[in-house]
Amino acid sequence: MAEGTRSLRGGSSPASSPVLGGRGRAAVAAAAAAAGGSSPPGHGFRRVTLTKPTFCHYCTDFIWGLAGYQCEVCNFMSHEKCLKNVKIPCSCIAPSLVRVPVAHCFGPPGHYKRKFCTVCRKSLESPAFRCEVCELHVHTDCVLFACSDCRQCHQDGHQDHDTYHHHWREGNLSSSARCEVCKKTCGSSEVLSGMRCEWCGILAHAACYIIVTPECTFGRLRNMILPPSCVQLFSRNFSKLHCFRISENLQTESDEDDDVDGSTQGSAKDVQISTDSSKQTLKIFDGNDAVKRNQFRLISVPRIAKNEEVVEAALRAYYINDDQQEYELQTFTQQALLSDDVINRNDAAQDTNLGSVFRESVPEAWIIRAKPKEEEVIRIYPAWLKVGMAYVSLRVNKDSTTQTVIKEVLPLLGRQMECLQNFKLVEVLMGSKQVQRMVLDNQELILNRLKDIRKTSIRQMNQTRFYIVENSKSIVRVNLFVGGLPPQLSSEEYTNILKDELAIKTNVVSVSHVYQAQGAVVLEISCFSEAERIYMLVKDTTVNDKPLNAVVIPEVMASKIPRNCCPLLVFVNPKSGGLKGRDLLYSFRKLLNPHQVFELTNGGPLPGFHTFSKVPSFRVLVCGGDGTVGWVLGALEEIRHKLVCSEPSVAILPLGTGNDLGRVLHWGAGYSGEDPYSILVSVDEADDVLMDRWTILLDAEEPAEGTENGIAEPEPPKIVQMNNYCGLGIDAELSLDFHHAREEEPGKFNSRFHNKGVYMKVGLQKISHTRNLHKDIKLQVDQHEVELPSIEGLIFINIPSWGSGADLWGSESDNRFEKPRIDDGLLEVVGVTGVMHMVHMLKKSKQKQKKTASLKEMRVYSMSASEGGR
Repeated sequence: MAEGTRSLRGGSSPASSPVLGGRGRAAVAAAAAAAGGSSPPGHGFRRVTLTKPTFCHYCTDFIWGLAGYQCEVCNFMSHEKCLKNVKIPCSCIAPSLVRVPVAHCFGPPGHYKRKFCTVCRKSLESPAFRCEVCELHVHTDCVLFACSDCRQCHQDGHQDHDTYHHHWREGNLSSSARCEVCKKTCGSSEVLSGMRCEWCGILAHAACYIIVTPECTFGRLRNMILPPSCVQLFSRNFSKLHCFRISENLQTESDEDDDVDGSTQGSAKDVQISTDSSKQTLKIFDGNDAVKRNQFRLISVPRIAKNEEVVEAALRAYYINDDQQEYELQTFTQQALLSDDVINRNDAAQDTNLGSVFRESVPEAWIIRAKPKEEEVIRIYPAWLKVGMAYVSLRVNKDSTTQTVIKEVLPLLGRQMECLQNFKLVEVLMGSKQVQRMVLDNQELILNRLKDIRKTSIRQMNQTRFYIVENSKSIVRVNLFVGGLPPQLSSEEYTNILKDELAIKTNVVSVSHVYQAQGAVVLEISCFSEAERIYMLVKDTTVNDKPLNAVVIPEVMASKIPRNCCPLLVFVNPKSGGLKGRDLLYSFRKLLNPHQVFELTNGGPLPGFHTFSKVPSFRVLVCGGDGTVGWVLGALEEIRHKLVCSEPSVAILPLGTGNDLGRVLHWGAGYSGEDPYSILVSVDEADDVLMDRWTILLDAEEPAEGTENGIAEPEPPKIVQMNNYCGLGIDAELSLDFHHAREEEPGKFNSRFHNKGVYMKVGLQKISHTRNLHKDIKLQVDQHEVELPSIEGLIFINIPSWGSGADLWGSESDNRFEKPRIDDGLLEVVGVTGVMHMVHMLKKSKQKQKKTASLKEMRVYSMSASEGGR
């Protein structure tokens, strides 16, 4: 029978949330009542004596005196005067307040300075996890207790909606952050304090954010953000790393053991092994799953502690705010740890409720169990968000089944006229790393199901919800980009290769797009298990000795994109220049929708352009060196005929060594840690300019004599694209040697200073070489041959920057020639006599003196930038 409904949009109200533990509760309630406030949401505050400088987590001010109030569960610290105003919920009830459960995307553990754990609110002094999509930071041992409240960046068929509310995240703000409401400082470097919306970036105090309008408009970057309602991705069976195309080499080899390692590390961090003879340190397991994984929490209690006190401490260790009278402790030996059944050990525990839990022999470990119940109140959440309420409460007993629950819930949701067979009950486990869904059988006993969940883990019970969902024929469509295939083949030939190498099932797998020139296809898969199998198999497959690569790509629904929205497609090369790409990847994923940020080392630029192929208007930001920019522009030139927006504007964030193109387009000489947000604003405000791009045709050499039958087919000509400049002779030789050095030891090329040092080294090795290039080549300008002086290299220049900013042609006025421009359809040709000549030109260019180049009087006229010249 239903207990009643609640139309609360976040879950239970703060006033009705139970406070864990009895000690100090009366004093806290009295203090809050005397101040005219209500009990803090879920916290178990008690008065504590301060032994070191401490700051209030609510107002961030210093707590003067020797007394403060601390939550026994989440370590929230407060002034007595601030207790009445505390609105931040305790970590123990945070899962119940999640609106839409979305798992986090954790990278490898790292060291983060001046950051605080979202769960225990302590400083991150040891290695910790960071979500790659949102601002969540958490200790390795606290990750299990973090709720699945990451940003919803796409629609996946579960609770899809078009209206977005602010996605608030507490703390880890700059100390200079200012509240949007009261304009006062809201950040702190001492405690976890202040609120930030992870979509629009608005900042506010914990007391101010509740009066901010709930709807989020995505802030200053609204025109650049790809709205989540426009992105669809069927992500079941794929981890968040796969969904957001984050390189798996970021993960440590022991990723599978993170949970086990975190439990033991956390116990050492939270509870030091007590040397006080009056206290005892105990291992506490929360269920069968924890026993099998040897995943425990340590608690320290007095040796004379009673049973209920130990139960209370155990519940606090697992962030459970239930009444301790509903739980009991069971003991087991080391041998029992290896047993499959660690239940049914209650015979010795019945007579210990009134006395101490410690007898003559202290047990090695304890397991906390929920006492059986005859009936229970559960929450049923509607899977559609337009119903007007967050959940309904329903009382179930031993006879309640899934079908009876659906029958009682539908009238409470205003759907009493609909057929029961049109609905199903779904159990959702809201883990921090993965949200798991399971449809319950119509005849399954709900009370038995709750008992099984608690038997597995009482922590999991705290993170489990039940949703009522409409039965609908959902269409599964997973898009998988597969690259590394032989180029210039037909769709049928690619299908046959995939059949042979991956054994694809053609009844659920089809080739939807073919990129012949790049040797890539896009597979449309209508089965989750088949999509996962193909994705994992591609990693270990080679075709013609070339490894294949696979990328999960979302589907952008262009019809839903707002008219004034021009989303930004971001490409980042983490290997460029100073290796700052990793930090930029994280920053741009956090500031934008992660589905519009692509890592070039994971499939190249083609997956990104395919994802945006139907977007009517978009812009591109390339984060990398000049070579990376050329790579992206080349890919864009090859597939522009398949894009609705065939000529997107391209911005550059220079991460390379020379960054000549970035200098010319006024994006700077190189990225040096500027605020990524200000960079995006600059991209949004930038003006469009035109720039010539050239196609260079390299003819094949004449066939050698003496071949069979005197006939030999010449090799086909090679076609390359040029953006900056093209060198022949000494310039090209130095660039090639640098490229080979970087390919051999890429790990050493992690700074611009080192990279330029390598250039200098290879240049010194070439000083004594004599090439006499003028004897081996001929130069024709406008069909007139030009006599060449003694040179060792020719450089064809498209932009007024070479070798990290040198203007070889010169910017001074000249009566014979116009001032060069990047869009004039012309090339400048410069000759160099050797390494020392190149160094001399670089030096004079840096000093802004007149340039002297051997062939300054010659200037090549192109037919057109699109047709190119040879």
